[in-house]
Amino acid sequence: MNNKVPNNRAWLLVLPMLLLVAFSAIIPLMTVVNYSVQDVLGPNASFFTGTEWFKSMLNDDALQAAFLRQISFSLIILAIQIPLGIGIALIMPKRGWQASAVLILITLPLLIPWNVVGSIWQIFTRGDIGLMGWGLRELGVEYNITRNAGDAWVTIILMDVWHWTPLVAMLCYSGLRSIPEAYYQAARIDRASKWAVFRYIQLPKLTNVLVIAVLLRFMHSFMIYAEPFVLTGGGPGSATTFLSQSLTTMAVGQQDLGPSAAFSLIYFLVILLVSWVFYTTIMNMQKDKSPHGGA
Repeated sequence: MNNKVPNNRAWLLVLPMLLLVAFSAIIPLMTVVNYSVQDVLGPNASFFTGTEWFKSMLNDDALQAAFLRQISFSLIILAIQIPLGIGIALIMPKRGWQASAVLILITLPLLIPWNVVGSIWQIFTRGDIGLMGWGLRELGVEYNITRNAGDAWVTIILMDVWHWTPLVAMLCYSGLRSIPEAYYQAARIDRASKWAVFRYIQLPKLTNVLVIAVLLRFMHSFMIYAEPFVLTGGGPGSATTFLSQSLTTMAVGQQDLGPSAAFSLIYFLVILLVSWVFYTTIMNMQKDKSPHGGA
């Protein structure tokens, strides 16, 4: 019987990262929690408020409207980008110089900074100098993102799809390339259709990759700030004002530290909760589809 004591010295290699996370994440988080239960009047002037700020934020009509806009935007983005990314990955070349060229071209939007993306699309949609705005005007389509909320929403969605669908496509492409060739050989022997290959070979093997893609795209789309802020400034009116913009205005513009701290914690918990729901749902669907799912 082996009674050797486990060697835990390997944890020393992880210790520097744990300290870094503590200073960069945990300590600031505790500071936010501290502010969320206080009314900060000055550097040395504050008093305890308990859960008052949380109740106030949850009952704020403007924040509730911003939350509905935010969750609607995230769901629309996922509904478009996940199927589109899978489709692009399926038609991408698998080998040769064509594969390298396509990989380089498809990753170009990901290299552009977020604020620059907003500026590009702001110019692109202008009716006087923008290709898209000018083209729609020539076709007789009334298009103005500063006056029409529908136009602003469509433009922000198109901008995000253009910017971030390549990430989903790259993840799916890597998942498809990791599938052993033996699966495809067996499918050809059985004369399986393309849909059957996708349904029973490719899609199940993409489950783990799709979990990553869904979580990454949800978390980023739910925290989107720079692109819509530069493109529309949250307008027209408050039609494209998302939670991140509301939080920035409250914390930086109005200096309401207590309410903004409570708001940021609610924001953080919502992201964690929805991400957990997505992850659990996708993994449960995978278990149900597996050959031993009902065992």
